[in-house]
Amino acid sequence: MQLKINNLYYHVEVCGEGYPLLLLHGFTGDYSTWKPFCPVWGKHSKLIIPDIIGHGETESPEDIIRYKIESAAEDLIMLLDQLEIEQIDLLGYSMGGRLALTIAILYPERVRKLILESASPGLKTDEERMLRRMKDGELANFINDRGIKSFVDYWEAIPLFSTMSSLPNAIKKSIREQRLANNAKGLTNSLLGMGTGSQSSWWGKLNQLSCEVLLLTGEKDEKFCKIAECMLEDMKKASWIIIIDCGHAIHVEQNEKFGTIVSDFLSIKN
Repeated sequence: MQLKINNLYYHVEVCGEGYPLLLLHGFTGDYSTWKPFCPVWGKHSKLIIPDIIGHGETESPEDIIRYKIESAAEDLIMLLDQLEIEQIDLLGYSMGGRLALTIAILYPERVRKLILESASPGLKTDEERMLRRMKDGELANFINDRGIKSFVDYWEAIPLFSTMSSLPNAIKKSIREQRLANNAKGLTNSLLGMGTGSQSSWWGKLNQLSCEVLLLTGEKDEKFCKIAECMLEDMKKASWIIIIDCGHAIHVEQNEKFGTIVSDFLSIKN
């Protein structure tokens, strides 16, 4: 369905019955990232699956301010308000994980449980953020100059996704087709507005989280394992699971195990 949120049309899929679970995909993804989990999680949760601003069938506005992570978080809270959902469980992957963490920090009363897959609280220093903004700007120019296909070719080849090369060809083809269906302007503005270098650092806010948190990282994703280890030290009610023989996109590489871990975490009563 399409919902008008703050003068912007969001595409949202809903499936399952139970306690609401908001699912947030990663950069270049869309709602279809989570559709395979509807038969599993839909048994215990009502899945709310939006295309994040600039992705999929959600609109891609010109104004980069709309893509700021705080603005995107506010849009999703307004989306929940339209659906008359007061409190949620929340799962985010990579970029969607940064957005999920932003929601949990800015709107703590709206989140019961938080699951962060291969996610970070942003960068700690101004220098790190400046360097990352420069790199994201270069990627945005790459998309503008050479188009979506060339960018997806580049994106699929970065070391972060190297472990996905062993996936079945049909799965890799499906992921590629989904990425190619994105809007060049939406991806460009997402890099500039919601990139890791543009967002506020939440490192100093982690100790304020009152909800239960589950951190998930793949064993072969060394960068995000180190980030999760540091995050765990600052959180009051967090646990961390490392998935063996897996990289960044756990929900794709080890989907059955991922689905079971999420179900088990959500079923535990506070």
